[in-house]
Amino acid sequence: MYAIVRAGGRQEKVSVGDVLLVDKIDAEPGDGVDLTPLLLVDGDTVTASADALSKVSVKAEVVKPAKGPKITILKYKNKTGYRKRQGHRQPLTQIKITAIDA
Repeated sequence: MYAIVRAGGRQEKVSVGDVLLVDKIDAEPGDGVDLTPLLLVDGDTVTASADALSKVSVKAEVVKPAKGPKITILKYKNKTGYRKRQGHRQPLTQIKITAIDA
């Protein structure tokens, strides 16, 4: 059994036990999080209607906060001496899927 859920502005394919990185969630490690299911596949049964999905719940547990890869931003203009360097690391949260209840 697996589900397609909306997590942090993206869609992720998850099953029980999966660990994934999503955009930052304001929760402490060990807290529970409910994810919005968009599709549920259980063997040959595919559930996509909004009525049936309202009864489905996908539960996850916050494992730890994380950071994305370092991105370097460099602005440069020729012959003027203008140079600007900046870095960025996106704040993320690592979660583990604990249950998919249909």
